[in-house]
Amino acid sequence: MDKVRIEHDFLGEKEIPHEVYYGIQTTRALENFHITGTPISKEPLFIKAFAYVKKAAALANHKCGVLSKEVTDAIVYASDKLIAGEYLDQFVTDMIQGGAGTSVNMNVNEVIANIGLEHMGRAKGTYNYLHPNNHVNCSQSTNDAYPTAFRLALYWKIQAFIESLEALQQSFGRKAEEFKEVLKMGRTQLQDAVPMTLGAEFHGFSTTIREDIQRLHEVKMLICEINMGATAIGTSINAPQGYPQMVTDILQEISGVPVVLAEDLIEATCDTGAYVQVSGVMKRCAIKVSKICNDLRLLSSGPRAGLNEINLPRMQPGSSIMPGKVNPVIPEVVNQTAYYVIGADMTVTMAAEAGQLQLNVMEPVIAYSLFNSLTFLENACYTLQSKCIDGITANEEICRNMVMNSIGIVTSLNPILGYEESASIAKEALATGKSIHEITVLERKLITQAKWDEIFSMENLINPKFINI
Repeated sequence: MDKVRIEHDFLGEKEIPHEVYYGIQTTRALENFHITGTPISKEPLFIKAFAYVKKAAALANHKCGVLSKEVTDAIVYASDKLIAGEYLDQFVTDMIQGGAGTSVNMNVNEVIANIGLEHMGRAKGTYNYLHPNNHVNCSQSTNDAYPTAFRLALYWKIQAFIESLEALQQSFGRKAEEFKEVLKMGRTQLQDAVPMTLGAEFHGFSTTIREDIQRLHEVKMLICEINMGATAIGTSINAPQGYPQMVTDILQEISGVPVVLAEDLIEATCDTGAYVQVSGVMKRCAIKVSKICNDLRLLSSGPRAGLNEINLPRMQPGSSIMPGKVNPVIPEVVNQTAYYVIGADMTVTMAAEAGQLQLNVMEPVIAYSLFNSLTFLENACYTLQSKCIDGITANEEICRNMVMNSIGIVTSLNPILGYEESASIAKEALATGKSIHEITVLERKLITQAKWDEIFSMENLINPKFINI
C-alpha cells in the first residue's frame, strides 16, 4: 500500500498520499468539483501570481511582527519555487468551483506549507510548524488573496495578448505599404462604391487593431487596483495595523505589476466591474478581428466565381469530395474563436451581476472565462498573422479591371455632370452592358477624352481631388 499521511479539518480526517504537497482541503475540492476538467495548473500565470501574493503577505506580516523569521523564510522559499514554475502538478483544483475560490486559495496555501515544511526539515503535514491557514494565509482571506492573484495574472495575460495584436497590426501595416498602388473598387452594402487602393483597405485594418491595443492598455491599468488587506469583507479583520498598504507596496516591488490599494476596501471586495470592462474590451477586439476575417474571406472568394482580389496562403485541401478546392481555414478558425469570446463575455456579465452584498462568489467562472478568452484570442491573432496575413498576395489586374468596368466610377462625374445626368449614365450602363467611358465620352460626348483621362488617372483614383469643368 502506498504511504499516506492523515490530515484533518473541522469536518473530519482524510488519508492524503504522502508524495503530494496539497492537503485535505484540496483533496475535498478534488472530490467535489468535476466541472471543466481543467485544473488550475493549466493557468501557470495564476499560480505564479498567487505565489507573489503569498510571498508579499509573508514579508508584510513579518514586518508587522506577526510571523517569525523562520516561518517567513520558509513561505518565501516555497513561493519562489512556485514563481519559478515548479510544483505545477500539485495544483489540481478545477478552474470552476464553489466557494468563491476558497479551494484554489487553500490549494496554494497547502502546497506552500508543505514545500516550506520540507525546507525546514520537517515532514509534510506537520502543520504545527508551518500551517496553511495560520501562517501561509496570515492576514488574508480568499476574498482578497484570490482577486489580487487573479488581477496580477490578468495583467500579464493582457500584456501577452497586446503583443499578439501588435504583431497582427504590424503585419497589416506591411501589407498596406506593399499594396499602396493596387487600385481596386471599394464597396458599401456589398455593392460597388468608389475606387480606393488595396493598401488603404489594409491600412484601415491596421488602424482598427491599433485602436484596440490602446483600449487594452487602458483596461490593463484598471485592474491594477487591488484589495489586499481587506480580508473577509473589507474591514481588515485579523490584519495588523498598516498591513494593507504595506503588503500592496511589497507586492508591487516584487512582482513588477503597478498595483495600488483600493480606497474603499469594502467596495473593492464585492465589485467585479473591472472584469466586465476587461471582458467588454475583449469582446470588442473579437468582433473587430472577426469582421476583418469576414472581409478577407470575401476579398479572396472564388477563384473564378468570386471577387478574387487577393490570394490567401493555401494551407490545406478544402474538401473530401471537391478536388482542388482550398478554403480560407485561417480566417474561419479566427471567426470561431471570436464567437467563443463573445459568448464568454455574457458569462462574465451574468457572473458579475450575480454577486450579493459583500462578496461575489462567482469569480471562479469569471476567471475561467477571461483566461480562456485571452489565451484563445492571443493564439488566434498569432495564427492569423503568421499563417494568413503575412502571405497574402494581390491580383492587381483583376482589381483594376473591376474598377474600370464598374458603374461605381460614375460618382467621379458628379461635380461635372451633376447627379441626375450621372444617374442616367449609370442606368444605361447597367441596362446595356456598355462602359461608363463609352456612354459619356463616345456616345453622349459630355466630356472630352482629356478630361476623362484627368478624372480617371491612377493618381486621382488613388488620391481623389475635386475636379470640375
